Amino acid sequence: MLQLSNNQWSSLYNIFSFGLISMIACTVFTLVSQSRVAAKYRNALVMSSMVTFIAGYHYFRIFNSFNDSSMKGAVTIGTQQGAFNEAYRYVDWILTVPLLLVEVIAVLALAKEASKSLIFRLVPASAAMIILGYPGEISSNNGTKVLWGILSTIPFLYILYVLFVELGKSLERQPAGVAATVGRLRLLLIATWGVYPISYLIPVLVKNPSMSQIANLFTDRQIGYTIADVLAKCVFGLTIYKIARMKSIAEGMKDDH
Repeated sequence: MLQLSNNQWSSLYNIFSFGLISMIACTVFTLVSQSRVAAKYRNALVMSSMVTFIAGYHYFRIFNSFNDSSMKGAVTIGTQQGAFNEAYRYVDWILTVPLLLVEVIAVLALAKEASKSLIFRLVPASAAMIILGYPGEISSNNGTKVLWGILSTIPFLYILYVLFVELGKSLERQPAGVAATVGRLRLLLIATWGVYPISYLIPVLVKNPSMSQIANLFTDRQIGYTIADVLAKCVFGLTIYKIARMKSIAEGMKDDH
């Protein structure tokens, strides 16, 4: 059992609650905004809604798992029944991370062959990135954490290459202002994804930590993951909506809302 201070416990309770309501709110917004974009961009908003809905479900489970594993400020960490279940995050990520990448491709409305090529490369790479990170996440051995962290970085670097080199070629054909917004979208994706390895490596940064330091590391990691999730899913989804709206207006849709 990991003993948390009152501030640590309430911080985690509140951040999980914040993550949950953020995902619910973004799901509702992207669903009701379908009519504000042209039909060919609605798939991107549907996928954005799917991302935040899936994440919202898992934050509901994370929130309950945290409550169920807590007793007088002490939290049980592990894989046994009644422990705080970190696997919910990885189940969420293996579903939502590929969808985030497909969102970008869908909103750009590229030629069919170009879209298929990008999807067939990005989706497996994103799944591999998440799968390779999980063994290190649940390991208590720092060497194992670093090993699996390095392995999961390989597909991450490949995704960077595709996003910035291959996808960059399509931006010249986008309407005015859209290319710059997509450029910022890619930077947002990379910046938020960059929080995950930092949070992942937090336990490695302190050698032979005391119990109070372990509690701090656990709290900081969960806060870091949640903030990154909100940015990578909610803010990302709202930017996808902005791009779809801009492209719809550029293609003749009336701005009457």
